[in-house]
Amino acid sequence: MILVTGATGTVGRQVVEQLIVAHQPVHALARDPDRAGLPGGVELVAGDLSGAVGLAPHLRGVDAVFLLWPFPTVDSVRKLGPPLINTLAAHVGRVVYLSATPAAEPPGGFWRAVETLIEASGLEWTFLRPTGFAKNTLMWANQIRAGDIVRWPYPDAARSLIHERDIAAVAVQALVRDELVGAMPVISGPEAITQADQVAAIATAIGRELRYEDMPQDEAVAELEAMFGNTDFARTALDTWAGFVAEPEVVSTAVAEVTGEPARPFREWAADHADDFR
Repeated sequence: MILVTGATGTVGRQVVEQLIVAHQPVHALARDPDRAGLPGGVELVAGDLSGAVGLAPHLRGVDAVFLLWPFPTVDSVRKLGPPLINTLAAHVGRVVYLSATPAAEPPGGFWRAVETLIEASGLEWTFLRPTGFAKNTLMWANQIRAGDIVRWPYPDAARSLIHERDIAAVAVQALVRDELVGAMPVISGPEAITQADQVAAIATAIGRELRYEDMPQDEAVAELEAMFGNTDFARTALDTWAGFVAEPEVVSTAVAEVTGEPARPFREWAADHADDFR
């Protein structure tokens, strides 16, 4: 039995669906099960990760947990992490944690803070460290629906964006097989492409011409701060994109090595999500 947290999100939903296809019994944690919209064959569990005590009854009979940490600060890990990880360690054998590539660079942010707690817990673990999510390009969707220009900084920033289906496919293998216990695979798309080329791929997917227009950094900070409500996060994101101009994001072969299928290119993600930009 596998419990999936973040089951209604981008990756969690895919993990649930792929586990069902693989005929694995699965429970899905959701704040509001009535609105989860998950497929049949999954047992919905009401709750969230802020209440470890309330989670404990739902862990009976669970062998492994797909963990997505929903609170993106180190302080949240300090406050909520120990009781949650201790509860998991008392009831289940394995955790597959959706971390991120920044965890590998000290101090590693909240991703590494969660990893550290899990490492000390006695649980079997796998830490998935994906590169940028292809779905993050949906931040351009409003601009694309409104016109033919995408205004954003760093058109030459090159990222190896990964399809959420590929992240989930690796997660499923880590949940049901022993080979990835103790591993920290970096998982990415098959190539690094610039943000300008990402916009071009979206244009092809929706059958319209689009033009990339460079945006001043200060304007981008303000827009990201309004989007996420966190100035530090906005500046860190922009600094990251700036770094990918000179040094493209890492490309790995982990998806193919783990799943036996090559990672999906960004153009395939764009085609899958074309309606989100129309």
